[in-house]
Amino acid sequence: MRGRSTLGMDAPAALLAVLVVWWAAAGAAGQWAWLGRKQLLLQASPEQVHVTLAGLKHIRVTWITAAGSNLPAKVDYGTAPNTYTASAVADGSSSYFYMLYRSGTIHNAVIGPLEDDTRYFYRVAGAGGRELSFKTPPKLGPEVPVTFAVVGDLGQTRWSESTLAHIQQCSYDVLLFAGDLSYADYYQPLWDSFGRLVEPAASSRPWMVTQGNHDVEGIPLLARPYKAYNSRWSMPHSESDSPSNLFYSFDVASVHVVMLGSYAAYDQRSEQYAWLQEDLNKVDRSKTPWLVAIVHAPWYNSNAKHRGDGDGMMHALEPMLREAKVDIVFAGHVHAYERTARVYSGQLDECGIMHITIGDGGNREGLARRFRDPQPEWSIFREASFGHGELQVVNATHAHWSWHRNDDDEAVVADKITITSVTACTTPSRSS
Repeated sequence: MRGRSTLGMDAPAALLAVLVVWWAAAGAAGQWAWLGRKQLLLQASPEQVHVTLAGLKHIRVTWITAAGSNLPAKVDYGTAPNTYTASAVADGSSSYFYMLYRSGTIHNAVIGPLEDDTRYFYRVAGAGGRELSFKTPPKLGPEVPVTFAVVGDLGQTRWSESTLAHIQQCSYDVLLFAGDLSYADYYQPLWDSFGRLVEPAASSRPWMVTQGNHDVEGIPLLARPYKAYNSRWSMPHSESDSPSNLFYSFDVASVHVVMLGSYAAYDQRSEQYAWLQEDLNKVDRSKTPWLVAIVHAPWYNSNAKHRGDGDGMMHALEPMLREAKVDIVFAGHVHAYERTARVYSGQLDECGIMHITIGDGGNREGLARRFRDPQPEWSIFREASFGHGELQVVNATHAHWSWHRNDDDEAVVADKITITSVTACTTPSRSS
């Protein structure tokens, strides 16, 4: 029953079991969190800074300070180093409790309107903060080029560091993250160490994320799901008329991006389904000719791991996405790389969707090395190596996709393809 704890235990027994599991997870985390114990503690100065898109020409800046800090909750910014011509006060500052853990104070400030394709210098918390900088994305327009870095299942290992280093060598405008961020797995200080790990990249370009299974962290009777994820990573859901931080959309240059929640309800009676239907109906392909979606659990997967995990969502949403002429669906979850042909309902379809699994960011669980044999007709390229992807949209009709392998601590372009948008495709689906 939903009202009872897991395993049929009464509440006190369940609480004890959860505490044991939590502290066991903490011990296990100590074995693989190479960052060191001292880096699990919040520092006095602002930290874990990252930026996200917050509607047209606006950026949300998020940072954390130690509980009780008297530093001002504001962002100063301008287009020249150490010269701040504008400021914004945080519109929300809060902390959260999770079992025996209390977070630092999490601040969110939206700044703008900003100029397109411009570098801004900024500091958080007044004179107490370091100067950082970010570049805004290109302007909106059907022929405007844009580059996305794409990653999933990053975690915080030496391989994660390697992936981040290679991403920083890419001249990208926005990062798309297909879920499973910190791999904290209930041990909340690892959300803090993750925030520090990604800050050099996430404070310099907008990072747009969706949730994975490792980000849920719900405990019956004790902790609501997504408590850390929603508290730390505020996405532009209200700006895209979404009722939930778990699914939302945004426009960049010539691309409309839809971030979906694999672990939020997605059936026809769900909020996510209704919102997605409305969002896709509003897309104007004459303004944003490219349409890209991000999920966590892949819909097409020939790896031995996580077979079928995305099937329910695929059955519910694939017809809608195909009807809307979505170009690409990115996924994580499987710790390997795989690219499909255009496919729909399990069959090749020249007007179908290309699926790319990119769950090879560097997580602590290692690679998923076994693939199904023989390789399905729709599976074009697959390999179990850590890495990241880059999507370079050139114009309204063409884009370049490349996957960069981390092996031997050297970024290698292992797979690449030129993609033509299906915007003008008129072939009906095979099931219609």
